[in-house]
Amino acid sequence: MSPTPDKSAKLYANSYDHLHMKLFRAQRNLYISGFSLFLWLILRRVTNLIVQLAIEIESCDALKSQVEKNNEAAKKYMEDNEHLRKVLDSSKVSDNEQKIKNENEKLKSEIERGKEELQQMTNALSKSQAEVLALKKQSEGLTREYDRLIKEHELLQNTVEDQDNKKEQ
Repeated sequence: MSPTPDKSAKLYANSYDHLHMKLFRAQRNLYISGFSLFLWLILRRVTNLIVQLAIEIESCDALKSQVEKNNEAAKKYMEDNEHLRKVLDSSKVSDNEQKIKNENEKLKSEIERGKEELQQMTNALSKSQAEVLALKKQSEGLTREYDRLIKEHELLQNTVEDQDNKKEQ
């Protein structure tokens, strides 16, 4: 119930002022309490935001430190990877050199075997040619001997025929 001026207030001037004073104080108190409530809500929201900001700053710092650690670990792993790649490349070169050396040794041994076989074949060829020459000479000798024997046989036949002819005569 708000104090309202009525007809009796006109009778007492002092009571009219008193009534306005009470109305003014009631309005002032209402505005002060409303403004206080508004400020309390704003302060509560600000404190909540400050708390959230502090939490986010902490998580941001934690994430930064974690990212730095991960970057350091990644750099270390990259360096290790590069080192291992170099070692692997050098071992591949060593393996390739070893394979090439082994291949060279095999080829050298095959060349030596080929030379030995060539020498054996050359020796066998020269022996075969010598045998062929010997057989040719032998065959020529046998042919001459055969021709001589045929001539001798003809002579003997001629002599025998002559003797037979003389006997018959």
